[in-house]
Amino acid sequence: MKDPNHYGRKVMTEFVKAGAPEEILFVSKPHIGTYKLVTMVEKMRAEIIELGGEVRFATRVDDLHITDSKVTGVTLNTGEILKTNHVIFAVGHSARDTFEMIHDKGVYIEAKPFSIGFRIEHKQSTIDQARFGDNAGNEILGAADYKLVHHCKNGRSVYSFCMCPGGTVVAAASEEGRVVTNGMSQYSRNERNANSAIVVGIDPERDYPNHPLAGIELQRQLETLAFELGGKDYSAPAQTIGDFLKGKPDSELGDVKPSYTPGITLTDLSKALPDFAVDAIREAIPAFNRKIKGFSSDDGLLTGVETRTSSPISIKRNKEFQSINTKGLFPAGEGAGYAGGILSAGIDGIKVAEAWQNRC
Repeated sequence: MKDPNHYGRKVMTEFVKAGAPEEILFVSKPHIGTYKLVTMVEKMRAEIIELGGEVRFATRVDDLHITDSKVTGVTLNTGEILKTNHVIFAVGHSARDTFEMIHDKGVYIEAKPFSIGFRIEHKQSTIDQARFGDNAGNEILGAADYKLVHHCKNGRSVYSFCMCPGGTVVAAASEEGRVVTNGMSQYSRNERNANSAIVVGIDPERDYPNHPLAGIELQRQLETLAFELGGKDYSAPAQTIGDFLKGKPDSELGDVKPSYTPGITLTDLSKALPDFAVDAIREAIPAFNRKIKGFSSDDGLLTGVETRTSSPISIKRNKEFQSINTKGLFPAGEGAGYAGGILSAGIDGIKVAEAWQNRC
């Protein structure tokens, strides 16, 4: 990783200090695991409080005060007003109500590209065999992963994202009446299935033009459709790879059993995404099979939908890390459009904190 100022090393060192495995400092593909992250966050929070910081649960910023294009404070949902000339805006990529609020306040936002698709599941043993051959199952090698990309005839690109060896597909909806999938792996990576997002890149100019928040509306439409296809009980719509590729009505599960714990509903996933995305994924999966034998096996499973690959907006900032039209507002991390995971978010957070410090 190109990191001349060693920000990445600083983030990793802090992670280890908070309880992450020390090996993340030297392995080529560092992995922490979801449950370990939970305890790490608790330790980091305790340190923040010990140093004089304050953490407020069940509290939301409902209003951003701006006077003469300068931040002057925020109003919380409790009614409390906090007066300040500097606000670091570090929310997640699904903070839709907050995105809408700052847009209404006049903070400059642009729509940015993201991706849409499904979660794909195979037996982990299938991926191990394809990647390691006769050495599959060797405890030194652990669970195999992959990284794939295919450029389609229709001009779209399909790629694997957030690959989770020995992991599970999880529910990630943040609004009622919508279904979203994501993936996770524990540190042990010893669940029966491998899963990954298989997603199609989309962009504002072509797919959701004319409004900076149009990507959010597209996400909501697809997530609502997934909720309906799943049976309106938060089950996720799913289909075997074989049936999806052949365009057949769903039949029954094969050897790959779903890991999505709320449950699945077998259905026709070609109805879950725009035609260009369905066509692209149908072209890409057989192409991926040429790289990983068994990838297009009939028994594999697709679960929908994946729409939260990254933030659908970017809060543009200047070289001082401040909003280009709102002085004192420091957009940071994934929700602001400047990170794509915990490491890059940590690096961006340090840079923004340094920029804020230089202004004080």
